[in-house]
Amino acid sequence: MTQKKKRPELAPATISEADGVRYLHLGTPWVQGAMRIRKPLAIELEYVQRMMVWMLLRPSEALSDGNALQLGLGAGAITRYCHGVLRLHTTAVELNDSVIAACRAYFQVEPGRLLKVIEADAGAYAADPANAASADALCVDLYDHDAASPVLDSDAFYADCHRLLREGGAMTVNLFGRDASFERSAQRISAAFGTDQVLSLRPTREGNTIVVALKGVAWPESEVLAMRADHIEQNAGLPARKWLKMLRALPKATAGPG
Repeated sequence: MTQKKKRPELAPATISEADGVRYLHLGTPWVQGAMRIRKPLAIELEYVQRMMVWMLLRPSEALSDGNALQLGLGAGAITRYCHGVLRLHTTAVELNDSVIAACRAYFQVEPGRLLKVIEADAGAYAADPANAASADALCVDLYDHDAASPVLDSDAFYADCHRLLREGGAMTVNLFGRDASFERSAQRISAAFGTDQVLSLRPTREGNTIVVALKGVAWPESEVLAMRADHIEQNAGLPARKWLKMLRALPKATAGPG
């Protein structure tokens, strides 16, 4: 008789607070997410703000249309913003039940009509054909308690992410970690989306590099991006003009097949 595969032990969520900001940890000093207590809908961490660069790739009039999907809940910053500010149908997939419980108790993530939080493995969720073409905006931020490298970072995973998106949808990925290889990860994303469909932002001071990939449509012209950035700054409170200055093509060495 075959034994059922044992679920890996997951680090428990822990909380700290300093200077009006509440932080999520997974049993280590590494910050997994943050929320300014008096401004819960604001995105506190710079790299998480940059994860919203996909907004530049959506028509301004359509920012509140469609479905947003997050693989990895963290402290719920993107989930709260997509649900509470953009009023999108929002789904977050998180494996660690203690993270889900902490987000409900301490980070104002409360599932409802427009918001679903699913306790599941992100890789299995992405690979499930039932979830194909279900998202217009996909944010991937998957790290364990050591924050050494992305938990999911394979060719197959990024191909599954591509299938999760509808035509014209966009994905952002946080690439960070002591053991991470930006070039390897970027090449895998390029292989799934096409080299011309992928850009990155310059790294944050902490070393987070956000990659953004667009599915199936041409990259908007610079004039369109500038107008959308103005709209985001004026109506959504995010520094989108700065993002435009940070966007750059991937180094030639990382280019994957288109």
